[in-house]
Amino acid sequence: MDDAAQCQAYASADFAASNQMFVESVRELIPANATTVLDVGCGPGDVMIRLARRCPSLKITGIDGSPTMIQLAAKVIDDSGLSRTIEVLQGYVPGLPLTTGHFDAILSKDFLHHLPNPMVLWQEIRRLIKPGGFVCVMDLRRPDSTAAARQIVQDVAGNEPEILQTDFYNSLLAAFTPEEVQQQLNAAGLDLEVTVSEDRHMLIHGNAP
Repeated sequence: MDDAAQCQAYASADFAASNQMFVESVRELIPANATTVLDVGCGPGDVMIRLARRCPSLKITGIDGSPTMIQLAAKVIDDSGLSRTIEVLQGYVPGLPLTTGHFDAILSKDFLHHLPNPMVLWQEIRRLIKPGGFVCVMDLRRPDSTAAARQIVQDVAGNEPEILQTDFYNSLLAAFTPEEVQQQLNAAGLDLEVTVSEDRHMLIHGNAP
C-alpha cells in the first residue's frame, strides 16, 4: 500500500482479534532460545508490538515495502516505548537489505496474497533464516465464491470505511487455498505444516531446513 488514505484506513481498522490470535500462535510455537525475529510485511506495527509485549526477550525487525506504513509503524512503536526492542525498515521482497541466515524466526501475517509471485516470500525466508529456524506465516485463504467473499467482508468489516472493505474483498479473492500454499512450499523445499485456523485464515508453521 502506497496510498496514504489506504494506509491510514488499514492502520485504523480493528484487526485486534486476528493479530492477537497470530501472536498467541507464535508465542506457543516459537523455540525458547529464539532471539532475532523478522516480520515480513509488518504494516503499521500492531503485530510486532503485541509480540514484543508477550515475549520481551525478542529483538524484532519489521520490514514493509510501503514508506507510509513504515512511518506509521515507527510512530506507534515509539509511542509504545518499544523502539529499543523493535526496529523497522523499508524494503521489498525479494532482495531485502538484510544479512543472509541472520534470523532465528521469520513471521508474516496477511502479506503472502499481496505478492504477484508468492514464491519470492518462501525463497526470501530460506535465504534469511538460520538453519532449523522457526517460520510462522498467517494469511487469508480464498473463499469458494465471490458471494462468500462478500459475506465475509460484511461480517468482519461491515462497519469499516469503504476503501478498507474494497481492499479486503480484493485480498480475499487474491488469496491462495491451503492446497496451493502446500504446492508453493514443496517447490521451495520447505517442510511446513499448513492448517486452517478459522473461517478466513490459514497458519503455515514449522522449521526451515
